[in-house]
Amino acid sequence: MKIVIVGGVAGGMSAATRLRRLMEDAEIVVFDKGPYVSFANCGLPYHISGTIGYRESLLLQTPESLKARFNLDVRPNHEVIEINPNNKEVVVKSAEGTFNESYDKLILSPGAIPVIPPLDGIDEAKNVFTLRNVPDLDKIMNSVNGVVEDLPSGASGGNAVVVGAGFIGIEMAENLVQKGFKVTLIEKAPHALPPFDLEMARFVEAELKSYGVNLITGESLESFEDKGETLVLSNGEKIKSDLTILSIGVKPNSDIAKDAGIELGMRGGILVDKNYQTSVDDIYAVGDAIVVKQQISGENALIALASPANRQGRQVADVIAGLNRKNSGSIGTAIVKVFDLSAASTGLNERTVRELGLPFAVVHTTGKDHAAYYPGATDIVMKLVFSPEDGKIYGAQAIGEKGVDKRIDVIATAIKGGLTIYDLPELELTYAPPFGAAKDPVNMIGYAAMNIAEGLSESIQWYELEDELKSGKILLDVRTAAEVSMAHFKEFIAIPLDQLRDRIGELDKSKEYIVSCHSGLRSYIAERILKENGFNVKNLDGAYSLYVMAKPEDIVFG
Repeated sequence: MKIVIVGGVAGGMSAATRLRRLMEDAEIVVFDKGPYVSFANCGLPYHISGTIGYRESLLLQTPESLKARFNLDVRPNHEVIEINPNNKEVVVKSAEGTFNESYDKLILSPGAIPVIPPLDGIDEAKNVFTLRNVPDLDKIMNSVNGVVEDLPSGASGGNAVVVGAGFIGIEMAENLVQKGFKVTLIEKAPHALPPFDLEMARFVEAELKSYGVNLITGESLESFEDKGETLVLSNGEKIKSDLTILSIGVKPNSDIAKDAGIELGMRGGILVDKNYQTSVDDIYAVGDAIVVKQQISGENALIALASPANRQGRQVADVIAGLNRKNSGSIGTAIVKVFDLSAASTGLNERTVRELGLPFAVVHTTGKDHAAYYPGATDIVMKLVFSPEDGKIYGAQAIGEKGVDKRIDVIATAIKGGLTIYDLPELELTYAPPFGAAKDPVNMIGYAAMNIAEGLSESIQWYELEDELKSGKILLDVRTAAEVSMAHFKEFIAIPLDQLRDRIGELDKSKEYIVSCHSGLRSYIAERILKENGFNVKNLDGAYSLYVMAKPEDIVFG
């Protein structure tokens, strides 16, 4: 059997090497448009700052190494420009000319390409780049080094603008800051890191600003002037830039599939069945270019992440080799480093669940990455979105300095395994003081979710507080007097938790109360005390520490 693969890197090379392990006699040919067929694209931003010091570290395999170990015919700088399904051939363009290559099975792994809007002045811009591959990186590095060389002796960096505050945009902003640039980060959405919900993204925004990033949200890039050295925003503001990175997003690289009559779906993604078969016989597709099922919602989705692409490449090889493999879909688990913070998510965010019309509840918790009494413990803020009816977990987000990856990985595994909120407290996770807590943050957020689902706790979200107070409810802050004196809500009464039982007579049972503390634990205890004494009370989920991030303008400091 002759198998031709279009595109290397994650999906294509995973398919090729797996096919060889299963089919020693197969002829396997890999065509890649670029000069490198196996590189660490997720590591590219970190070479700009020098965190990854050597460019060669990003190059994982070469055609020669792949030939020696896997007997693969890997041809870089070979672009497949046409597919002829009737003849079972592809048309390939290289430096030597154009030729036809036959196939028995064809795997498309063309990946995704950056979205580049047709902005006025972009064609004349000399300092505007995108980052998807090693040649892109080389162009950026040449520009970065050129900017630094042109500065006065002893000066650091220059002015850099990153357009798009998603995962890659934030990584680019961080690494340009570390290179010495003054960085402006522009995001059209209302907040940075749009896949996260607003109150969680606020932690990321605060971290960016603390490192000097000029963050502009709710505005878009409209045009370029001065050959790219001036950016004009939708509000009319003009920003000077020595180096601009467009990180607006990506779209499926599916033109050759479309021209071959292969059926496409949302935003031009290639439609495949559970065996990665396209609408044309003997043509398969994997990776960033395909439409997948969001496993939780069952909706179509485009999920451009390395882990699913690698898995899909392996699975399509299994299918071609005759093994029973199915694409069960993806849930979109991702993480990003933001200077000293990590931000991770899995599954659906609250906004998406609401748009889908699913029954849902939300809970936020704050815990330590390891035992609080062991030195170096830091906070992890977690958010869980779930069904209060059956406990189904829709998604989770977490922010913190350490241990964020572990907690989101656990919840992602729970989602994939069909576990519910009721199973989270049952998970037996490794514990010793340097590594975790006897009641891990994952266990604790499971307990908190169960309390809501079982009616032991009633909560409101940060965005509901204003309306609740306007309706006549009273906010009761149970933090200590010292905490309240440092910062407090505009409208509230205060009784420290440890005094609540003795001072409960100061409260009126004919009134409705919303109770808050610093992070939610003490307020839950206060809620239970008050409910046991016949009061009508709800808990402000996430409490003061979450509210101050989401709506700092409603907090009085000092």
